[in-house]
Amino acid sequence: MAENRITSEQIGAGTGKDGRITKGDVLAYLQRAAAAPAAPQAPAAKPAPRALEEGEERVRMTRLRQTIARRLKEAQNTAAMLTTFNEVDMSAVMALRSEYRDAFEKRHGVRLGFMSFFVKACVAALKEFPAVNAEIDGEDIIYKNFVHMGIAVGGPAGLVVPVLRDADKLSFAEIEKRIADFGRRARDGSLKLEELSGGSFTITNGGIYGSLLSTPILNPPQSGILGMHKIQDRPVAVGGKVEIRPMMYLALSYDHRIVDGKEAVSFLVRVKESIENPERLLLDV
Repeated sequence: MAENRITSEQIGAGTGKDGRITKGDVLAYLQRAAAAPAAPQAPAAKPAPRALEEGEERVRMTRLRQTIARRLKEAQNTAAMLTTFNEVDMSAVMALRSEYRDAFEKRHGVRLGFMSFFVKACVAALKEFPAVNAEIDGEDIIYKNFVHMGIAVGGPAGLVVPVLRDADKLSFAEIEKRIADFGRRARDGSLKLEELSGGSFTITNGGIYGSLLSTPILNPPQSGILGMHKIQDRPVAVGGKVEIRPMMYLALSYDHRIVDGKEAVSFLVRVKESIENPERLLLDV
């Protein structure tokens, strides 16, 4: 009883002579205590809001912002998140885009942007490294035979991630049309809830806001997210000579519980190779 800090009042009347407590009574009490369900704990009281100082204003978070905050914190708390970096020479894509921009827009009614190249490059890399497109469910890994690509889009109410479903089956023109549509409807708030769920991988482009480098946070339960950044002219070594090239830093954040470092680095290298040699995307090599 002393070892387990048990009092005679807790056990009550014993089964020994004259109601004495026996070793068996103590063991029985311990067994019952171990089997009894734990009493539910009352939820911790929310801290009272602090008093405002002069010049401060309190504004209630929107439901969208609350959801974003909760999911981002969930990703940090559950995933073993790491980020690997690389840089890509955008010369070939920019030249291809410049050559066919007018013909593409005339034929398809939409501008040819960089995002369709990155979607195609990621689709090719995801097929080669399926763990980056998978998710953890309990003690299982769920592999997906499709690519539902989340495209992060900024709107007046905050960042949203509409999903480009079956991105692996879409053409360049179809990708550009759907992304343009996502952008318009994110600005006017007409995106539907079902369009914001079910993604298997995400691309976010902080470069449109001027970001040179960042570490994107996973969109749970996804295991990978690619961060694009600002295109900036930098001196690079090409064939033993220094040349000025339009360079972009790429960042891949991934869940190390399911994606090994070798897979993550190889995935990012494959994306880099596809962007620097866009003919690979057309020939599927």
